[in-house]
Amino acid sequence: MDLARDLQRIAMQEERLALARFDASAAWALGSRLKAMAESRGTALAIEVRLARRTVFFHAMAGSRPSNADWARRKCNTVELLAWSSYRATLAPPVDGQTIAERMGLSLRNFGFAGGGFPIAMQGVGLIGVVAVSGLPQRDDHAMVVEALAELAGVPLAEVALD
Repeated sequence: MDLARDLQRIAMQEERLALARFDASAAWALGSRLKAMAESRGTALAIEVRLARRTVFFHAMAGSRPSNADWARRKCNTVELLAWSSYRATLAPPVDGQTIAERMGLSLRNFGFAGGGFPIAMQGVGLIGVVAVSGLPQRDDHAMVVEALAELAGVPLAEVALD
């Protein structure tokens, strides 16, 4: 993994995966798609989709743990605050020896710094929601969300996936 390349690629993902439209029905479709993807891969996730800071889809799959739901909540909070994916926030190098959480005085009880949370942006509008999954290693959580959003946005996954 090349940290600088990943950070650059994640920033590009956040730009490229802005959607033409997104509403509660699209949130349900996104959450349902993530659930279907996880089922087809034999993995158990907690999935949360928020629109305007309101949870509009939540599902804790059989086999997921209560901690997965808590991680999804905390990842959502991180994305809503920073308008960055939680993986980007996790990988961001310290500034003056401090992580983002330390610089901003964020409680790790309420903010999650691990991959799997991603901003939902609408073209011409900006951040309108967030999606988060938890249950896989953080890079895989992030990749699953990117895959689902790329499909929803009509962007070929090969153009936005991490190496």
